[in-house]
Amino acid sequence: MQVSVYDNDVDKALRQLKKKLQREGVYREMKLRRHYEKPSEKRVRQKQEAKRRARKLAAKRARSEGR
Repeated sequence: MQVSVYDNDVDKALRQLKKKLQREGVYREMKLRRHYEKPSEKRVRQKQEAKRRARKLAAKRARSEGR
């Protein structure tokens, strides 16, 4: 991952880097890897995430069809 610094504006480059890292899911993965997660807990979490994604997609489709 690369971020360019223009006009010695390091703060702006740092904000861009943080945004890119967040979009890529690096922060989320770091949080998950801090502690060991049992396989059963991992399955439960993944099922919950899949349900959340499906609900979000269904809501998005419903909004787009309603327009």
